[in-house]
Amino acid sequence: MLKRFVAEREDQPGDAWLARFVAGREEAARWYLGRRLAEPPSAAQCRAAMLRHMPELAPLYDKACELVGDDDLGHRILSHYRPPPVTHGCSQAVWLGEGGPALVRNYDFPLDMVSGRFEATSWLRRVIAKTQRPWGGCLDGMNEDGLAASLTTGGGREQGQGFAVILILRYVLEACRNVNEAVAALSRLPFALSHNITLLDRTGAYATLYLGPGRKPSVTRQRVCANHQEVPLARAFSAERHQCLREALEDSSTTLASLIARFFAPPLYARRPGFTTIYTAVYRPAEGRVDYLWPGKQWTQSFVRFVEQDYTHDFGPPRG
Repeated sequence: MLKRFVAEREDQPGDAWLARFVAGREEAARWYLGRRLAEPPSAAQCRAAMLRHMPELAPLYDKACELVGDDDLGHRILSHYRPPPVTHGCSQAVWLGEGGPALVRNYDFPLDMVSGRFEATSWLRRVIAKTQRPWGGCLDGMNEDGLAASLTTGGGREQGQGFAVILILRYVLEACRNVNEAVAALSRLPFALSHNITLLDRTGAYATLYLGPGRKPSVTRQRVCANHQEVPLARAFSAERHQCLREALEDSSTTLASLIARFFAPPLYARRPGFTTIYTAVYRPAEGRVDYLWPGKQWTQSFVRFVEQDYTHDFGPPRG
């Protein structure tokens, strides 16, 4: 179980991005056309939705479509509009003590389905993020204004007329400067699926939002988040992770270092087949710095010094 990770600076999509899109188009099409309850939207519907809900990204979307050329399905894929259901794990926590503010998270997903790219971009703002999918998608990230954001699945199964959360997270990092602006944006945007997003900015302001189709956005002061919303439903493992993080933050002896260490142990750290902790991230928005972590390995990136590099991690045989 080897996985190669790459950190690269790519201010705007260009020839290198196009080459990656062409190489991964077949996989992207399988994702976009995947298990659906309804027919996919047309390219015209996708662009209209982008213009209506995320107009700041529309010129960048048009440029990406231009690079791709006459490819109707490709344009629909790039929009991230009305995607099929995808389930993943993840746990995250906001640290406000010494060494903070910090947003700490694990990302859990089938290893072969996750991009290995970490990018520094400069679209509307400078952003450092763990990217996913062919254009724009972010699993977590931070912008130069000191806003950090991270997602988890919300556990619901309903599908709606909205966007993939990974593009919405990109939009927040490109269009918003702080938690208040991000909360306002997230509360009006349409989500295709059930998700949670935790926000933290350089001032220590934070929020966790429960979002999805068929429900009103809920803005909470939760500092921990796993894979459910108000009620754990059938996800016992999610409730266990949530409780583990809550107990850590309530323990007066916990430090940022000991909190991070918890993310490398069960129940937060996963090694099950099809459900692996891919990486751990520690965002420090006041410093403009993020640490990407694997057992025995650390990358430190910042807006002052972003290092292009690659690393292959051996996840070993799956367990459980």
